[in-house]
Amino acid sequence: MVQTVADVMTPAPTTVDVSDSVQVAARAMAAEDVGALVVQSESKTVGIVTDRDLVVRGLAEGLGLDATIKQVATEQLVTVGPSDPAETAVEVMRSAAVRRVPVMDGDVAVGIVAIGDLAVTRDPSSALADISEEKPNN
Repeated sequence: MVQTVADVMTPAPTTVDVSDSVQVAARAMAAEDVGALVVQSESKTVGIVTDRDLVVRGLAEGLGLDATIKQVATEQLVTVGPSDPAETAVEVMRSAAVRRVPVMDGDVAVGIVAIGDLAVTRDPSSALADISEEKPNN
């Protein structure tokens, strides 16, 4: 049986609006223990913002906590569908050089799949799988 993206994704991703502040996003990431949020504008998915985006595009560039998500988010969105084979997610991540991709069902973000999710299911004895399954160290 072919493993699908739905089999490996984290469902119901946390979202943030493009007009929300970097601080709102950081707090959402901390509260949900996630490293990426789906970015929306008027209920439409328009991007993704990661913890790395907050640091590299925000803090490192001198933006304050009140900077908007629009200023730091990745808007060139690459996505997969829930019924796509998990291998498709691997190929998309590899070709786009990204670690996380939103899972879209039409215009609705139904999940997010991370490289760690794939490691846990596809290579459970790998160091990445071990790290991904550990509880946070915060």
